[in-house]
Amino acid sequence: MAAIRIAPTRATRALNLLRTIGSHSPTCPCHSNPGHHHNHLSPLAVSQSKRALATPIDYSQQKEYAFEMAASSIRFGPGCTKEVGMDFKNMGAKKVMVVTDSTVEKLDAMKQVREGLEREGIAYEVYSKVRVEPKDYSIKEAIAFSKPYNADAFLAVGGGSVMDTAKLMNLYNSFPEADFLDFVNAPLGRGLPIQGKLKPLIAVPTTAGTGSETTGTAIFDLVDKKAKTGIAHRNLKPTLGIVDPINTRTMPSAVHASSGLDVLCHSLESWTAIPYYERVPRPQNPINRPAYQGANPISDIFSLQALRSTVKYLPRAVKDPDDAEAQSQMLLAATLAGVGFGNAGVHLCHGMSYPISGQNPGYKHQGYAVDHDIIPHGVSVAVSAPAVFKFTAASNPERHLAAAEAFGVDISNVKLESAGEVLSEAIAEFLVKLGDQPRGLKALGFQNKDIDGLVEGTIPQARVLMLAPNLEMQNQDEERGQLRQLFEDAMQY
Repeated sequence: MAAIRIAPTRATRALNLLRTIGSHSPTCPCHSNPGHHHNHLSPLAVSQSKRALATPIDYSQQKEYAFEMAASSIRFGPGCTKEVGMDFKNMGAKKVMVVTDSTVEKLDAMKQVREGLEREGIAYEVYSKVRVEPKDYSIKEAIAFSKPYNADAFLAVGGGSVMDTAKLMNLYNSFPEADFLDFVNAPLGRGLPIQGKLKPLIAVPTTAGTGSETTGTAIFDLVDKKAKTGIAHRNLKPTLGIVDPINTRTMPSAVHASSGLDVLCHSLESWTAIPYYERVPRPQNPINRPAYQGANPISDIFSLQALRSTVKYLPRAVKDPDDAEAQSQMLLAATLAGVGFGNAGVHLCHGMSYPISGQNPGYKHQGYAVDHDIIPHGVSVAVSAPAVFKFTAASNPERHLAAAEAFGVDISNVKLESAGEVLSEAIAEFLVKLGDQPRGLKALGFQNKDIDGLVEGTIPQARVLMLAPNLEMQNQDEERGQLRQLFEDAMQY
């Protein structure tokens, strides 16, 4: 990769000048006398150099020059759930808080977990009231339940909602004096870094979508703000993800589809995010380097492979719940995408999805066994995808064409300026063929009068919006105008 050149500051130029002068052999005979102090710089030059050296560096405008890769340890294989008791014994854990939901509690995954813990003599308590698409109050209830037990380790068994809830239970048990908003992403929360290790957390996914078993991200609804937000930090990631394909075989077709669409957007967004070296500001301390850093050469490998696998295997997994190969490959794709987006980040589809699900006008997705209105996360991100990638393509047409090629498009004769339209059409066609997907925001019950609220719910998602190509974040009026147009374009595809 080519080195990134950063324009020198006045202080840097002054230092370079002084070094250059000092590195040349002196022509003045006085310099051969160590006791003779003579300065060839004029008083004006000396004064200017001192002022330059004293000028503070504006770090807020300096671009990033490095990226970090962080992911949980992953164990993949059919039947490996039964090893979880041995894992906790190897860690020295004595008391484990098991986190799940009321549906998963009845499934074989939880049976395997219980048997594994009991076989090794590990004490445990089960919290099974996790809410699908968590709210801040459901997270707080879970935290309050867990604190008296004083577990020395956590185990999440379920989908993204369960894993994210378990991460936050672990966080606020490890930092019991912290205020709930201390670690929540700014500007909705204080965005403080997590300065210390958490207790061990093992995550056992039962859906093939979120990739939460690999990431340091936990998402929930902040009810009073009518927006989704979350906490993102490397220290939040699970110690181990046990990725067992057997655990996804009970997923209903609708859950397969929605979970898989999350994988689709994770991979597309991380693949097309701004490059890490374009992100500002460069952190003054590496602890402040965000988990979502922008596209980088390592995350690219995971993201593109996850996209290809999703295009190939998701339609099969949705069509035939007994297709073991498709099920297994989608679970692996979810994990690959988790490593990709967990380090590169996501952008507009996810930023726009948070108010879409948080401001649900009364939609309940078919195939979800819940007693409340719900726009599943995968549905809320995919519904804007045709509009989003048409918008972002001008930033890097080659990448968008590579994504279109993953959908099976012959790009050999496609002009670069057509990349957005081609990828947009490929995504829309994929969604239609998948079946039973709402074809735009109108199908979810949104109307044009709702767009202002959706825009205002998106604006605070700076953590992901800053990675969006072409989005004008320096001027909020322009940003609002761009987001309004995107929501209008997403009304129907």
